[in-house]
Amino acid sequence: MSIDKVARAQLDVVTLPEQAPAPEPHGLWERLVYPFRRGPMPDIQPPVGFFTDTSVCIGCKACQVACKEWNMLEAFDTGLSGVSYDNTLTLSAHEWRHVKFVELFEEIPLLPAPLKPTANFDDFDIKQLLEEPKIGQWLMMSDSCKHCVAAPCNEACPTGAIVHVEFGNVFIQTDICNGCSSCIAACPFGVITRSEFDGHSHKCTMCYDRLHDGLEPACARACPTWAINFGPIDEMKQQAEARIQQLHARGVTQAYLYGAEATADYSALHNFYLLLAEPDIYGLPQNPVNPSRFQAGDYLRAVLGLAVALGILVATILISGG
Repeated sequence: MSIDKVARAQLDVVTLPEQAPAPEPHGLWERLVYPFRRGPMPDIQPPVGFFTDTSVCIGCKACQVACKEWNMLEAFDTGLSGVSYDNTLTLSAHEWRHVKFVELFEEIPLLPAPLKPTANFDDFDIKQLLEEPKIGQWLMMSDSCKHCVAAPCNEACPTGAIVHVEFGNVFIQTDICNGCSSCIAACPFGVITRSEFDGHSHKCTMCYDRLHDGLEPACARACPTWAINFGPIDEMKQQAEARIQQLHARGVTQAYLYGAEATADYSALHNFYLLLAEPDIYGLPQNPVNPSRFQAGDYLRAVLGLAVALGILVATILISGG
């Protein structure tokens, strides 16, 4: 194990500078104005994000458990879904991490007889075992909020509850959310949902509280195979490119990055993926589109519709008066 991995496996101890407590308001006027004052803006930090390598994900769900434990999300007795080993099926207000299981099976008309178990290892032919055709393939992916650089949910929120924090990730301030669900309709990845308990929208926060203490998100800390990598986004992209080249050299030519770079219709993601199949197989949109790109046409149609309605109203009044 390399030095950096050993260092990551240990608990990070961070010494934070002592901050003086905020002065309490005095006087009637100060007490009235105090709740509406804005505190000092935090210093902008280098953007951070996730690089999720699905080629080494083993579907252990350690990230799901760590996410729930750290964020104190309610656990549900979901039982068996009948869809592989997936018992939660989707992201939700109480499932901010979701491990997807995709089983791909191809029909092969004629298969050679499989090797029979034997106690005599001299009769075991490893070459024959390796040459057996592969009947199927398992694809696993730990999914969460994509933390888009230009987030449609942020653009659609009417109350300012959704913001980009100083680390570059997208955060929902639930105390400002009014539960209008505009963010749910705007997100092309189906990440955000409303809680049935409080009526507010919820999603992955990238463990914003841990970032403040110099710690990485709980899911990345818990991942045993380094499928979830976390750090400065530029370093994550360099690591991802190196991994792609490594896989291509090993013959895994179908490996590619999803969301690392911006496209004509969508921004880059601060939670991007290395995939081994088409995005729709993983339940991701092939070409995500930001709805705000089409708002100009919507506004134009709304203005034309209003003009037509006013014209009809004026004509009706004139005819009635005549």
